[in-house]
Amino acid sequence: MQLPPQVTERAFARLSEIGAGEQGKALRVAVEGGGCSGFQYDIKLDNPAGDDLVLEAQGEKVVVDPVSLPFLTGAVIDFADELIGARFVIENPNATSSCGCGTSFSI
Repeated sequence: MQLPPQVTERAFARLSEIGAGEQGKALRVAVEGGGCSGFQYDIKLDNPAGDDLVLEAQGEKVVVDPVSLPFLTGAVIDFADELIGARFVIENPNATSSCGCGTSFSI
């Protein structure tokens, strides 16, 4: 059985800070072909779709489409506020390598 991705409290708190739920939006985490390592993450505010996996807490939602879900098995979706900037980050145990930008990976 595949474990769904997990979302940290910090990520849900950031969605609450920016008012995503109040706008009826969710954080969409998708995996697309491309990037410097073969796959890349597409992270954006979006409307949930009927076939999305919905992860919900604190009145906020993170959604993953069925095509991206296998690439995110057991991943952790977090929010990092670092010197290089604040952004949502993915810790993905399926990625065999990733690039310095943190948005591209290979399996």
